Amino acid sequence: MALGATIYRIEIGLSDVDRSVYETLDLRVARHPSESARYMLTRTIAYALSYEEGIAFSKGGLSSNDEPPLAVHDRTGLLLAWIDVGSPSAERLHRASKAAPRVEVYTYANIAQLRKEAASRAIHKVDAIDVWCLDGAWLDSIEAALDRHTKIDLTRSDGRIYLTIGEKQFETEITKTGLVGE
Repeated sequence: MALGATIYRIEIGLSDVDRSVYETLDLRVARHPSESARYMLTRTIAYALSYEEGIAFSKGGLSSNDEPPLAVHDRTGLLLAWIDVGSPSAERLHRASKAAPRVEVYTYANIAQLRKEAASRAIHKVDAIDVWCLDGAWLDSIEAALDRHTKIDLTRSDGRIYLTIGEKQFETEITKTGLVGE
């Protein structure tokens, strides 16, 4: 019998000063047995930092090639944003940029490797894809403080992320770049 997903209840007090978004998010995040904590945390942080009306986690989960981990739809169901996580393939990014007017990637991977993959084939509107880089070691340190029921205070201000779980505080820089070398 296959193992099922582990459900995390994560309450996030979001203060995104850079975007003027202030919300309280009550999330149920399913972590598939094959999903790393780093990936799940990146998915969750991407949800918070991209939060807007119509955002949702994928129904297809990690195994879906046709859906992003996160998507923003308008009230009619039209796809407005494809938000990917990790190191998506050039083919996947090409498909994403043809499907949605806005494509973002949240990654903890080496940006040079991601750019090399992106250069391996033509990607529709490659220069319009935003890549948000997180520090993998920072994500790993958060994992140690994460429980299945966790309250997080998350603030983004001037390109820095301040995350608090209980008495533990974690701070890092988040940088926005592109897939075309700078």
